[in-house]
Amino acid sequence: MMKITLWTKPGCVQCEATKREFDKRGIIYTTRWLNKSPKAVERFIELGLTAAPIVETDKKRWSGFRLDKIKSLESHLKTERMRGVNVPLEPMQQVADEVED
Repeated sequence: MMKITLWTKPGCVQCEATKREFDKRGIIYTTRWLNKSPKAVERFIELGLTAAPIVETDKKRWSGFRLDKIKSLESHLKTERMRGVNVPLEPMQQVADEVED
């Protein structure tokens, strides 16, 4: 299965809306915390991704609540599942430095 990472922050309305859409559409994802990963935030800013949430998939990254992107991802996942394709994701773990509260 394709790995999807949702970078979020506490109290983020767009993040919660994205989670609801993912859940409604059966999109399985991992949540990471922007407020605990300053190096990841720095890297995302360098990439021009400045609004939360930030979504990473196998080939794409986007920021903010983007229903069009979520629908496109859902369609892509359905096609991939039908074809039995599993494309791994290279997440930004090399810059993730999550810290405990």
